[in-house]
Parts: sequence; structure tokens; C-alpha cells
Amino acid sequence: MAVPRLVLASASPARLETLRRAGLDPEVVVSGVDESTVEVTDAADYTTKLAQLKAVAVAADQKNALVVGCDSVLDLDGEILGKPRDGDDAVDRWRRMRGRAGVLHTGHCVIDTQREVWIARSAATQVRFAHVTDDEVAAYVASGEPADVAGAFTLDGLGGAFVSGITGDPHNVVGISLPLLRLMLDELGFAWTDFWRTPRR
Repeated sequence: MAVPRLVLASASPARLETLRRAGLDPEVVVSGVDESTVEVTDAADYTTKLAQLKAVAVAADQKNALVVGCDSVLDLDGEILGKPRDGDDAVDRWRRMRGRAGVLHTGHCVIDTQREVWIARSAATQVRFAHVTDDEVAAYVASGEPADVAGAFTLDGLGGAFVSGITGDPHNVVGISLPLLRLMLDELGFAWTDFWRTPRR
């Protein structure tokens, strides 16, 4: 079976960089899906549904491609936390998160546009937050980084120092689970290594 093009249906630079570091070089096509239209109370179901909507929106215009859609949220005591509304919301979240643990859920959907088949899965990673001070929270929010990420934090950026530990796949916290995506490609009949830019030895 010929290896199709890999298309990432996401505007997230962190997801793209994670895939590139793993040897893949996907095309990027932003879906433009309105996330506010999805009303699901379970975090795993919510992210999976959004990932599917993003992948479907992009797959409609792609031929002979594997389209990968993703979406992430933080579950803090049953509350779904996506991107903060504004700086005040980000500050409020960090005051609630510090010294506690939440679960970062990332939904994944892969569509094979050639065969018109798709699969969707969700991955979960526990995240433990450090006991950061009010000054640290204020400085972090002022940096602008929390504004565009689920849960108002990153693991691979300025926020990494404020995460005291994780249980599970670290890539999932960044926004895309490489082990899960490998299994999903395998389920569709493709080898992960076939998508490497150059042969690894």
C-alpha cells in the first residue's frame, strides 16, 4: 500500500514541532471548526468529538491523505478547562491548579481519505502542578503563553517549571500522543516508520 500524505488539521505549533521531532513532516491545514458548538460533559468524549470534527472539516478537501485532528483539555475535578478566556481567567485557574493534580485529555482522529475510513481515540495523562506563588502566576500569565493553550499551561515552554510531575505520556500533554498515533496508524494498516522523512539507522 502506498504511503499517503500526512496532514495535520491543527494550528498548534507544539503539535507540529512534536511530530517533526519524531521524524514526521506533515502538511498543516487549519480546520476553522467552532469549538463552542460541542456540548459534552465528559472530557475524553469532548476532545474526541472535537478532534473528529476538525479532521472531517479538513479531510473534505484532501485526496490520498491521512488527516490527523487533535484537541486537548484539562480535567480539574470534573471541570473541563480549555483555553482561558482572558488573563484574569488564566490567573484564576492557576490559583486553583497550583499544588494539585489534573488530567490532560487529548482526542485524536485519523481519517484515511483514500479509503474513506477513520478511527478516533483519546489519551489521558495526569499532571501535577507545583506550589507556585502569586508573583510567579502573574509573571507567567503576563508572558502570554497561557492564553493559547488548554489548561493555561505548557509542559514544553515557560510553564514546564511549574509542572512538578506527570503520570503517562508527556507528548500527550504537549498536544499529541505519539504512542497512540502510532497504534492508530497501525490499525489503519500503515507503519509509523514509513512516515519518517529519512530512514533511521
